[in-house]
Amino acid sequence: MQRTGSAKRQVSDLRKHVGFWMRFVSNHVSHAFARKLEQHRVTVAEWVVLREMYGGGRVAPSDVAARTGLTRGAISKLVDRLVEKKLVLREDRMDDRRYQDVALTAAGSKLVPVLAELADGNDEEFFQVLPAGERAALLETLKKLVEKNRLHTLPTN
Repeated sequence: MQRTGSAKRQVSDLRKHVGFWMRFVSNHVSHAFARKLEQHRVTVAEWVVLREMYGGGRVAPSDVAARTGLTRGAISKLVDRLVEKKLVLREDRMDDRRYQDVALTAAGSKLVPVLAELADGNDEEFFQVLPAGERAALLETLKKLVEKNRLHTLPTN
């Protein structure tokens, strides 16, 4: 029950927050991309791992974890799913059999450029409304925020 005469505390409107608008746009961009990836039986998180591995040959899962900012456990689960999908293979390391490296299969290497085209198209679909200068300025602003806030984990969902 509200007391009569008590001052109501001012609460800012959601739409006044930059973060609200960033999340609003990000959610729509990400969900549209996720739907496109579904055609290829790949999730956004799996796409991030595949793209980070692309062109790199054999790599330790811990290196993929470091590059993506994901935990080793998360990478392990993602690699398991990608191995099951025959997009990644595990290989015992020659110098120490306790460890394994991972690499893209031929199918994985073939799929990455296809998925990259989907990512490019998704970006174009959402951001074509911005003139090239505004698009470049937005990209630089976002990169500046990432750097200044020391953000390291790649978005995977």
